[in-house]
Amino acid sequence: EAIVTSEELGQDLEHVEVLQKKFEEFQTDLAAHEERVNEVNQFAGKLIQEQHPEEELIKSKQDEVNASWQRLKGLALQRQGKLFGAAEVQRFNRDVDETISWIKEKGQLMASDDFGRDLASVQALLRKHEGLERDLAALEDKVKALCAEADRLQQSHPINASQIQVKREELIANWEQIRTLAAERHSRLNDSYRLQRFLADFRDLTSWVTEMKALINADELANDVAGAEALLDRHQEHKGEIDAHEDSFKSADESGQALLAAGHYASDEVKEKLTILSDERSALLELWELRRQQYEQCMDLQLFYRDTEQVDNWMSKQEAFLLNEDLGDSLDSVEALLKKHEDFEKSLSAQEEKIT
Repeated sequence: EAIVTSEELGQDLEHVEVLQKKFEEFQTDLAAHEERVNEVNQFAGKLIQEQHPEEELIKSKQDEVNASWQRLKGLALQRQGKLFGAAEVQRFNRDVDETISWIKEKGQLMASDDFGRDLASVQALLRKHEGLERDLAALEDKVKALCAEADRLQQSHPINASQIQVKREELIANWEQIRTLAAERHSRLNDSYRLQRFLADFRDLTSWVTEMKALINADELANDVAGAEALLDRHQEHKGEIDAHEDSFKSADESGQALLAAGHYASDEVKEKLTILSDERSALLELWELRRQQYEQCMDLQLFYRDTEQVDNWMSKQEAFLLNEDLGDSLDSVEALLKKHEDFEKSLSAQEEKIT
């Protein structure tokens, strides 16, 4: 009877399970003694049937034994119910504690101040965070189930209702906290991603500008007309590539302006990079225009040299014609020389227009 009237219900699930195991051993022992009680009743019945002189005492003792036996069995059922209820409550406590422990473990990851140092590391952190958010989504069902279990246990075990409510509130508080942390970290990682995306575009564009400047400055001025024409053609190809990058410059500027409009934590750096990007683009266009003028001037000069050389060659040939002292020795020969001289004068007029 001391076993079935014990008020000890355990301090945790493991303790309750130990008590249940002991009680199961008691129940086995109790079942074994039921046959003994039946034998006592049979023997008492036989004595009463034989009209034993102590019949009244026998009946009294029999009733006393049966009453004690039934009371013991009733107490055993009550003890079994209490232990079962205690196990339910402690199992709930354990599940809540394990869930809170998991939440706090993930909370430490959520509280990290590492938001990436470049685009690749930010993308890796975002993938990791999205994995954590999927874990949280799966955990939400468990949190809801534990809250529903808390409501049920408060109804079925009113004596433990206040303690169960404390656990329930602790679980909800931790759950709400990690959801807030997850949302804040996701937002910060998105901010970091947008910044690193902008900075990567900035580095790519400024690097391309540097390469393009070197390319534009690489060619030396030509020494003939064909070379000058080739320089102008190649220079125009450079302009085509510059024009093809206009959308990239526009996209980078829009990304930077969006960060500034959102009050991004790196606004000062973004503003500085936008200024540099604009200055680099302007400098590239100015350089291209400067070289275009130089190449056109070079072309004009080479055309002048070519035309001058052609005139010099022509005059050298004509000078030999003029220095010829042959004045003809007959009318036909003189007329022929006059015809040649007229042709020379026409050619001289044509060359004069070119020279002037």
